[in-house]
Amino acid sequence: MNAIAGLAINNNQTNTYWRSISVFNLYRIIIAGIFIGSHFLISERSFRDNYNSALYLEFAAGYFIFGLLATVFTWLRWPKFDRQVTLLVITDICFIVVMMYASGGIKSGLGLLLVIAIAAASLISQGRLALFYAAVASISLLLEQSYQLITWDQHYDDYTHAVMLCLSCFATAWLAHSFAKRTYLSESQASQHKIDLENLGQINALITQEMQDGVLVVDSEFKLRHHNSQAADLLNINNKDSHSQLLGDYSPELAVFMRHWMNEENTTKSSTAKLTSAEKELKLRFMPVGNDRKQGAVIFIEDWSQMQAQAQQLKLAALGQLTANIAHEIRNPLSAISHATQLLQEDEARDPASQRMLQIISDNVQRMDQMVKDVLELNRRDRTKQETITLNDFLSDFHEQFCQIENIPVGRFQLRQENNAIHIMFDRRHLHQILWNLCRNGWRHSRQTEASLTLTLRTTARSRHASIEIVDDGPGIPEQVQAHLFEPFYTTEATGTGLGLYIARELCEANSATIKYTNRNPGSLFTIQVRKSNA
Repeated sequence: MNAIAGLAINNNQTNTYWRSISVFNLYRIIIAGIFIGSHFLISERSFRDNYNSALYLEFAAGYFIFGLLATVFTWLRWPKFDRQVTLLVITDICFIVVMMYASGGIKSGLGLLLVIAIAAASLISQGRLALFYAAVASISLLLEQSYQLITWDQHYDDYTHAVMLCLSCFATAWLAHSFAKRTYLSESQASQHKIDLENLGQINALITQEMQDGVLVVDSEFKLRHHNSQAADLLNINNKDSHSQLLGDYSPELAVFMRHWMNEENTTKSSTAKLTSAEKELKLRFMPVGNDRKQGAVIFIEDWSQMQAQAQQLKLAALGQLTANIAHEIRNPLSAISHATQLLQEDEARDPASQRMLQIISDNVQRMDQMVKDVLELNRRDRTKQETITLNDFLSDFHEQFCQIENIPVGRFQLRQENNAIHIMFDRRHLHQILWNLCRNGWRHSRQTEASLTLTLRTTARSRHASIEIVDDGPGIPEQVQAHLFEPFYTTEATGTGLGLYIARELCEANSATIKYTNRNPGSLFTIQVRKSNA
């Protein structure tokens, strides 16, 4: 992330440097044009001593052409940046010194252009070779002054102006070097800060997107500055509408709450409210972004209904653990009651009424014992020991065992399956309990005639799932009961516990399977869908 951002910033800096050279080239062309124009304006005037009109015009035109060529090479970005800057500055110094000579020497005032050229080159090159440029300009000035002493008829033995101009070039180069160094340091710090801010912005965006709560950032003008996808989901807003800039367009109800919050007592403390949206109860929490609520707010949106559901699940889990513990403690006194009842039933001298009472006690003890077993089994639903099961062989063994124990005549409980071996990952004990519960209920409510109960295994080669169907020809389940079919402790039978189907569903879910009921009118169909294994 830092490398990419740094590369982008370096590219921007490089483009900025080349643009600076382009501006310098434009300045060079303008100065050359002024030189050419000044030649025609002062060609007939003789107030300048030692003015060489032909040399002046030739080098002015040459300087103009050089400016155009420099613009072309800058556009091509050839040669490299540092080399091109050095060549341009040295050429500028040469042209300016020659034109100084053609204009009458240092007294013409063109030497100030050297100071401008050195300052511009030092700033463009970030202070590199600044003193070198000043040295080249100084040497050129001294050579030009010395050449004047040799060639001109007038007496020019004063180097004061030349030396002062040389000192000005060195001073300008040094100041430009210091300024460029500070500018480069400030630019580097600003670039690093920019990278840090971009990284921080990406991290903040990632955090807000991964949060389960919705987050909205709203300014003082009710403009939406930032939001995450969870906020759109909780407020039931389409993605196309979630890019609206005004909070009133994004969520009118939320805008009303925020306006009311801003008009309350001015404090930096957070405030909460509740909002009902799309059958969801949402909890809103407003946090001011500054010292004043008028500056805007960060709005946190929580799904209060989901929080309540999670709290309810925790309560049910704790209640289930408590129920399991109670059921475990009940088994000891229940066993004592059952044993005492059996001893009393062995006394044949008791009258029929007493025997009837003891039988009622025994039946209810067995019922309570079955209920305790179901509760304890339910508490073990998460402790699965899944293994690879060949479903065809398992169903064959189960069918044979069930018919023997329940004394079902041949043909009244039929098994239908294909020869293709189907493998699943399932807890063998759980699958046996689920099928036994469903088949026992189906047989008890069926007509108990030929093919009254059917166990069918269905699958296809391309499907990732297999379906186990238990079908009976009984009266079926009333429609008003179907909605409560898998609820715990719901039963229509006087001797039932209401936990059989509930436990079957819980055990299916513990093994990543599903169970559903279908009314066949008459008859019932329970379908268990399991995922096939690759083994």
